[in-house]
Amino acid sequence: MAFESLSDKLQNIFKNLRKKGKLTEADVKAAMKEVKLALLEADVSFKVVRNFMKSVQEKAIGSDVMNGLNPGQMVIKIVSDELTTLMGSEMVDLKLNPQTSMTVIMMMGLNGAGKTTTSAKLASKLKSRGYNPLLAGLDIYRPAAVRQLQVNAEKIGVPVYWDDKHEFLPPDIAKNAVQYAKENGFNLVILDTAGRLQIDKDMMDELHEIKEKITVDDSILVVDAMTGQDAVNVASSFEEKVGIDGVILTKLDGDTRGGAALSIRATVGKPILYVGMGEKLDDLQQFYPDRMASRILGMGDVMTLIERAQQNVDEQQAKEMEQKLRKASFGFDDYLASMDQMKKMGGMKSVLSMMPGINPSQMSQFEDAIDEKAMARTEAIIYSMTPKERANPEILNPSRRARVAKGAGVSLDEVNRLCKQFEQSRKLMKQYSGMLKGRKRRGFGGFGGLGGFKLPF
Repeated sequence: MAFESLSDKLQNIFKNLRKKGKLTEADVKAAMKEVKLALLEADVSFKVVRNFMKSVQEKAIGSDVMNGLNPGQMVIKIVSDELTTLMGSEMVDLKLNPQTSMTVIMMMGLNGAGKTTTSAKLASKLKSRGYNPLLAGLDIYRPAAVRQLQVNAEKIGVPVYWDDKHEFLPPDIAKNAVQYAKENGFNLVILDTAGRLQIDKDMMDELHEIKEKITVDDSILVVDAMTGQDAVNVASSFEEKVGIDGVILTKLDGDTRGGAALSIRATVGKPILYVGMGEKLDDLQQFYPDRMASRILGMGDVMTLIERAQQNVDEQQAKEMEQKLRKASFGFDDYLASMDQMKKMGGMKSVLSMMPGINPSQMSQFEDAIDEKAMARTEAIIYSMTPKERANPEILNPSRRARVAKGAGVSLDEVNRLCKQFEQSRKLMKQYSGMLKGRKRRGFGGFGGLGGFKLPF
């Protein structure tokens, strides 16, 4: 998960602040020094860090904060607000024309950033919003680039326009694709342009020529978050030489320090529009600065979780599962159903990462349970149980577990480990179900805050 190291460090810093009943100026300065080091280690630009720390410190060291009822919490709120401002304050969307007219989006970036896959992800996202997209393969230089686009496009049911006779250069392919779209009822064209290993004159000239041939509504730069400050440098170069309207950060789910997400808006002055949070074609999320700041500081991302649940979870099944949890009658059949719903929501790891109070370091407790590759083995173990055992896990004594292991073709250790993980998951789900029920009483609405909707636990 992105920001793991940064998030852990910041949460530990603020945990110590919360313990203090009253804060001195020295306390705040010491904490801010640790915050500064954590940001620099996360590969955030030094200039950005310097301006950020100056703004936080000016607001944190004041009589209103120092003499407040909960000064530690007030300092955290200031940091959260400044992080949100740093990343752009509000969500910014693409400049989409009405569906009755044409929108052209040009995707740009270096090789390896994930531009082609992101083009397909974006087409899928906008198709779900009612647009009729056409993908256009303009990368005639990289072997199999168009084929990669076609494979992904087939999965989402979106056609690809390309020059199968190899008669045209990319600017003309772009022009022909837009004309084809107009003639065949498409209202959105996404141009997957060619990348390079590094920024060069030929690439920039080609992008300029495409813009001369057609009207481009959105020039979107795709950058790899794992490249840290290089991502910021690439964004600066593209803005200077071609002009960009926004950025899509890919691989934000990887082992990245996250500096690019915290530096690009402040350095380049262009918004982050979307972030790639996985390899699946639906793993593209709109970027909300306030939600990202909340996740970094360990306060979860409840709104994204609600939205994802509403899109993917059966409401009636979720209500029934919640009742079972409260009555302590949650069994392995429900566990299977929960796993299925978790998959639809991006996997248990993704869901847990958005839970308030879950530190990145705590995720290791559930690594085996949330490993999607292990889910098939988990299902085999559960299906080797009798209906009675699945409904009453507590009756799984050693001899029953040995029989289940043999039936599933796994070791007894794996069965024991699953039973232990099941108990951990049941406790965690029950804990958060109760916590969110309390929030609902206080007017928050829990995970079911929108229209009474509830998550599947």
